[in-house]
Amino acid sequence: MRRYSLLLLTVLVFSLNSLAQSSFVLGFLPSINLNKRLPQDWSLNLKTESRQSIAKQEFSYEYLLTDISIAASKKIGINTSIAIGYLARVDENSLKNRSMQQITFIKRYPGFRLAHRLLTDQTFAKDDDAEFRLRYRISSEIPLQGSSLDPKEFFAKLSNEYLNSLQGKSYDMEIRWASFIGYAISPANKIELGFDYRIDSFIEGSSRNRVWLSLNFYTSI
Repeated sequence: MRRYSLLLLTVLVFSLNSLAQSSFVLGFLPSINLNKRLPQDWSLNLKTESRQSIAKQEFSYEYLLTDISIAASKKIGINTSIAIGYLARVDENSLKNRSMQQITFIKRYPGFRLAHRLLTDQTFAKDDDAEFRLRYRISSEIPLQGSSLDPKEFFAKLSNEYLNSLQGKSYDMEIRWASFIGYAISPANKIELGFDYRIDSFIEGSSRNRVWLSLNFYTSI
């Protein structure tokens, strides 16, 4: 477990070094995920996530936004699933609506599993051009006690994601790295704590860096 704690520290040090060179946001990103299995290999996911900033050039608390999403997925193979979903993004001044479509492939190896996700989404808001994104994420969940994850055991989760965005005539790319330490509370409940680092706006102009301290809770019913 010590080596994965060092990974978390490495991500934080790298992120803080980048923050010193360009604009940045440092904040909290807690989320709650509720999953429900349905007949015929269908499942539902309800997620709420809130963003709060604690630093923008200087330390100062600010509520940013809340995302509420629902997605329906269907398993179409042993290791493959597809999903469609809707997300509402709410802040103090606006409401954005987002539709999502994704396909996920999971490959299991001795001691860990690797997941590939390809996702497209479309965001619509009043007085803004529609935004279209193509996203690819690779992630790994690694049990820290044995070859499989059992209740009352710790695990590590690592991910890397690339987001291509087109809004009006403007193209941008965002890159995300995330590193978490998690704990399986029970067969139906897990919790994760870690850092989520994101960088964008580096193609044209000064880059924007965001470091989120994330606390994620997952439950299945």
